[in-house]
Amino acid sequence: MTGAKLRLLVWFVTLATLLSACTPVARLEEADAGRPIESSALPPAARDDAAAPHRTAPTATPTPVPKPRPVPRPFALNLYREGDFVPQYTFEWCVAASIQMMHNVTDGTRTGTWADRGQQGELWEMARARSSNSFNGANPLGWAKVLNEVGMGPYAVVSIADYREALQTAARAIAKTGRPVGLVMWRGRHVWVMSGFQSIGDPARFPKFSVTGIRVQDPLYPYGDVKWGPSPAPNALLTPEQLAQQFVVREPRRWSSGLPAGYMLVLPLAKT
Repeated sequence: MTGAKLRLLVWFVTLATLLSACTPVARLEEADAGRPIESSALPPAARDDAAAPHRTAPTATPTPVPKPRPVPRPFALNLYREGDFVPQYTFEWCVAASIQMMHNVTDGTRTGTWADRGQQGELWEMARARSSNSFNGANPLGWAKVLNEVGMGPYAVVSIADYREALQTAARAIAKTGRPVGLVMWRGRHVWVMSGFQSIGDPARFPKFSVTGIRVQDPLYPYGDVKWGPSPAPNALLTPEQLAQQFVVREPRRWSSGLPAGYMLVLPLAKT
């Protein structure tokens, strides 16, 4: 190697040494500062003093409590007042006497009691003239017509085949209208007035109520009949069994009404 080349090689070695000495050494913390910080996917550890998250309890829907069904209880209604009774003055005038009693029962003023014998005769003539067969005297058809004409109606004659249903119909009409019912007795030969009743259940609340007692006025009292039995006292309370001894199905042959055979009522209707 020539001297010139040797000098050139020494120069390069010296230069390399100087350059390496001038390169700064990076510190660990400086090197780390340049790196991105890796985040952990795991949540931070729970702290003992951290407040528990607030949870709202679900609102329970209250279960509706079913209302107890109403229980039928004893019920009573009576329109009769002392002094309403009127006897029939002849053995034929039962319809006329019943008209007088029905007026008295419904007269709230109590100032015009109907009890006069002359008036009873006039009412009988009116009912007889309006009956389907005047030969048999006054019948329920004439009875209802007179009640309507004198301002106590409306009334209608009905015939019901079932006895219990007839009692329910009569009681329901009294409770609804506040007026008495006419009962056709002895197969169509006599009449009474039904002024009230007792029942299990109020007819206005219980369609299937049962009648346990019937308040009656027999214009023939105190005589009664040998065949049908004694007349009950005014405002007597009869059981359905006791009433059934004299309140029976009307005999169709006695007079024509155009109604089927059954228990006949002169029934008050609701006013329109």
